[in-house]
Amino acid sequence: MKIKNIHVHLTEEQIEARIKELGEEISAAYGDEPVCLICILKGSVFFTCELAKRITSPVAIEFMSVSSYGAEMSSSGVVRILHDLDASIEGRNVLLIEDIIDSGRTLSYLLENLKTRNPKSIKLCTLLDKPDRRVVDVPVDYVGFVIPDEFVVGYGLDYDQYYRNLPYIGFVEIEE
Repeated sequence: MKIKNIHVHLTEEQIEARIKELGEEISAAYGDEPVCLICILKGSVFFTCELAKRITSPVAIEFMSVSSYGAEMSSSGVVRILHDLDASIEGRNVLLIEDIIDSGRTLSYLLENLKTRNPKSIKLCTLLDKPDRRVVDVPVDYVGFVIPDEFVVGYGLDYDQYYRNLPYIGFVEIEE
């Protein structure tokens, strides 16, 4: 597969404005209570960093790396934890940060896995939600943008590890 073109769907300014709003919503929800952000690597790094700067509650950041895609454009349905948390989340408020939710399989698995670790609370925040692709229902507490069923890159989202560095989110046009 070769990418012919990338069409801008969400500009850098639109993304920044929405992240600011999400930061305000999350700050209001947690108040002075600490919250542990769990960034799902690699795609959520850009979003997590920008969001963390806009949350006024005390914030800790942990990282997990999971895989369900490989070099494909759709989820394989098999979730593998490649890097687990370095610290315990027992008794802590947890906010799981994802770049995009489509089938829901990965997030459903992760939420169930993390609940077994006895956090005080656990919520889910995603930059992009693709509900037309949902196979497994997951409770999403904070959504940046709802997008149609198109393959996207940029702002942390990749195709075979490339295009994460784009400052916008764009729809991919495939060369035939």
